[in-house]
Amino acid sequence: LYRGGLAERLCRLQNRERSAISFWRHQCISDDKIPSDKSGVLIVKILEIFEECTIQVAICQQLEQSPATLSPEDALINAEEPILKVLFTRETAAHLKSRPQDVIHIYPPWQKLLLQNADVPVIMNTYFSQKVLLSEHSEAREKTYGLTKMLIRKNIISLAQTFRLDDLDDKLQRESSDNQVPCAPQTHNNGGSKQHPSALSAVNDSLLEMVESQGAVGWREVQVRVVIQRVYCLPAREGHRSHTQGNKLLCATPVTNSDPPNVRLCLLVQDAYGMFSEVQLQFLSSTDDIEQYCRRWEGKSCCLAGMKILQRTTRGRALGLFSLIDSLWPPVVPVKVPGQSQDCEMMTTNLPPPSFCYILTVQSGEIHVEVDEEEQISNLYQPPAVRGLKEILQIDGCNERCSFWAQVLYRRLQSKHSVPVDQREMLLFVTDSTLQNEVHGVPKVVAVSVTASCVLSMEIIEALSAGSRLVFFKDALWGNGRIICVERTVLLLQKPLLCSAAGADLSELTGPVRLDELDSTTLANSVCALRGTVVGVNESTAFFWPTCNRCGNGKLELCPQDRELLYCNQCSEVVTTPVLKMQLEVFLSCPSRSQSTVKVKVWHEMALFVLLTMLLFLQTYEVQSVLGKEVGLLNCYVHSVTSHPNCVVLEEIVLL
Repeated sequence: LYRGGLAERLCRLQNRERSAISFWRHQCISDDKIPSDKSGVLIVKILEIFEECTIQVAICQQLEQSPATLSPEDALINAEEPILKVLFTRETAAHLKSRPQDVIHIYPPWQKLLLQNADVPVIMNTYFSQKVLLSEHSEAREKTYGLTKMLIRKNIISLAQTFRLDDLDDKLQRESSDNQVPCAPQTHNNGGSKQHPSALSAVNDSLLEMVESQGAVGWREVQVRVVIQRVYCLPAREGHRSHTQGNKLLCATPVTNSDPPNVRLCLLVQDAYGMFSEVQLQFLSSTDDIEQYCRRWEGKSCCLAGMKILQRTTRGRALGLFSLIDSLWPPVVPVKVPGQSQDCEMMTTNLPPPSFCYILTVQSGEIHVEVDEEEQISNLYQPPAVRGLKEILQIDGCNERCSFWAQVLYRRLQSKHSVPVDQREMLLFVTDSTLQNEVHGVPKVVAVSVTASCVLSMEIIEALSAGSRLVFFKDALWGNGRIICVERTVLLLQKPLLCSAAGADLSELTGPVRLDELDSTTLANSVCALRGTVVGVNESTAFFWPTCNRCGNGKLELCPQDRELLYCNQCSEVVTTPVLKMQLEVFLSCPSRSQSTVKVKVWHEMALFVLLTMLLFLQTYEVQSVLGKEVGLLNCYVHSVTSHPNCVVLEEIVLL
């Protein structure tokens, strides 16, 4: 807030107001009596209560006095005494817990508002109010009522009705009997009857209006129509797991610690006014369903009911979420603007990006989301904009979402042994035709960092283990020269049915893949091609180990029956003819890094290892026999690049 500005002054005023109210209530509780000063006190008896726009409205009759000898039910009321409409804020109403027939003392500074064409005055600024309990009978009644939940009628006023944007015939009318909701959370039986969304009241089109009118407790009687912009999974460890049937969400069941790790299906939705919200739906026991949900639901309209607010988050607290929202802004079609005429010119220009977003979740035991899968794709839907990797590398901005179609050449799990395997970061080295066809200026292969928060389906993991695959990266994050797959990034084996690729070269690779050769610009944690001359072999670090000749298991044990034989746990058999495997460290002289010491780790199945082993066997393990031999091109992973000492450590790899 600007120092001395109106917002800062208003914030201070509100803080002082809250402090004064809290102090006054604390003083009343400490004194355990009604304040003795009755000057200016307004005494009213509640006749009826309803809620409108989060304000509790009480229709009251003014009393001249409230004798201490009488209970509220017996207080004398003159039929000629005036009727008042008293407004209580949500906080004040929660403190009073008022009911019809209660007597309320309202202390100054309350204010009376006289409206034109209205006979009933309105009483505002009722923060300093106190319910009067005048007898033991009243106290007993209060304790009894405190165990039950009172139903408060909610008058839902749409923004269109407030600003007269719709025809009179289209105004939403809410009758009291159809719109009673509990003023406190209630426990519902999951086995009880469930109300179908079509049996609910009329559908709204504003998320913000629903939040303001229904509050954080939940939307029980109303629906809001939205468009599903994205479908993705978020990692989840605890909570409740729900189940789906068709396009409907069914009841939830608790998740116990014995359940396998699961993920939560989430939707990023947008309403007709352009406002976004993240809806966290059911827990999935398998991540393989994410692709079908993306195909079935993205771009379709759906109705939300039975939602409750988990959190109101802002740009500063949820950078990842808002980077995805920013990639969908501005809207591709005109959106409504509350309180303004609905001309297209006013709905598309100079719209500020959203600054906050509500995180919604479902309430147990009801149908919450209904997707019309037969409906056509909404005009508000923005499919992922597919780009070539060359174009992505030239983006100047930071924390921008990008989607691309690339060939995965090599994957590597980051070796942080203190971190569990399922929480480690993984590097995928990818390329496409825009990089392979370029001569200078951009790398041939780029690394994509996949964080532990990015949910990968088993289909993707198994496909990458089997070999090189074309993978569609949807809504990855670009920033600081890196492509990162984070929360809300989705990896698919099939390209979405709807995606835009304006001018991008998405042709598949036809020839062999080329890597950048090792040079002075090569960085750590990259892949490169290497050629050079053998200048040394580190014999002190060379080692070999036996493996099973049937399954290749490298962790053989001594046979319990015969300690001179080896035993394979995977085959459950004795290994009589083990296969010996070896690791070597070789020093090369490379023309592209003539001033650096280049050290390459080679393994048993690598081309360089086969060459060196053959030479060593021919020369009866004389190391001098391999010196001066030229090797290359070798595919290598760069472990480290240091300047003091000037050294490059690589490892020969096999591309997928």
